[in-house]
Amino acid sequence: MSDLLRRIDARTKLAGANKLEILLFTLGTDQSSGRKETFGINVFKVREVMRIPEITRAPDMPAAVEGMVSLRGALVPVVDLAKYIGIATGTPPAIMIVTEYNGQTQGFLVGEVDTILRLDWSEMKVPPAMLTAQLGGLVTAVTELKDRRLVMMLDVEKILSDTTHCDDSHLFASLQPLGKPDRTVFYADDSSVARKQIERTLEALDVRGIGALNGKQAWDELLKIAAQAEMADRPVTDYVQLVLTDVEMPEMDGYVLTKNIKTDPRFKGIPVLMHSSLSSEANRQLGISVGVDEYVPKFEPHRLAEVLSRLLK
Repeated sequence: MSDLLRRIDARTKLAGANKLEILLFTLGTDQSSGRKETFGINVFKVREVMRIPEITRAPDMPAAVEGMVSLRGALVPVVDLAKYIGIATGTPPAIMIVTEYNGQTQGFLVGEVDTILRLDWSEMKVPPAMLTAQLGGLVTAVTELKDRRLVMMLDVEKILSDTTHCDDSHLFASLQPLGKPDRTVFYADDSSVARKQIERTLEALDVRGIGALNGKQAWDELLKIAAQAEMADRPVTDYVQLVLTDVEMPEMDGYVLTKNIKTDPRFKGIPVLMHSSLSSEANRQLGISVGVDEYVPKFEPHRLAEVLSRLLK
């Protein structure tokens, strides 16, 4: 297993070329449908893959949280993904994927780990509305393999939010209006949980927001705004004062979106703020290399508000 992930650090350069690597896994055969679905998670978020260690049960945890495991002296919560999604397989999970994102570590129990797949973000498509409704927004992107299998990328940020049940209202209550209601932030994120966090932050700051579900949609909308500005003989900065972007998004990632904005003279003077659960120094440096003005980890509304306030003023 360790050989499968031993070169993760060297893969950081893939993101700047709109490429990614995903770890494929299955949860077992769904007894109700007879299907064995394939899921994926960005390798950047995977710390290690292992056989399931001894799990310590804990009271008052959500049904999908099996308990805690001790990894190198730290207690890590463990989520049974089949239970979380609502798939009855009849066979217990055999593998634990240890993930690290948003500054937190958690284990995901799965049936089998398949392989690591390298592909272009343009091959990852926005999931059909039917699939989104069926899985409650849990899938952020899909792609079809050469063997006709459909791979579904899970919104791991939503899983973390749903299984922690943390009341975060206090994080927004103390945010103060910016006093600049004429400011507009264009934001792009494929995670419904992250978009809601952004919206709540902008509302607290009394700043207008325009949202997009991925980098491609964001770029198309920004081009429309630029064309509108040209027709009105006005600068784009009259319409948008800041772009806030995620990194991982289907069709076009945040690095390519940033590069497009920074190399188009029509968007001169518009800062780009990268907002990601990939908060390592390597990812931050890659963001800086394509021209982002600031890099802020997700789910830190006070820090996001501070940077937004500074850049918008």
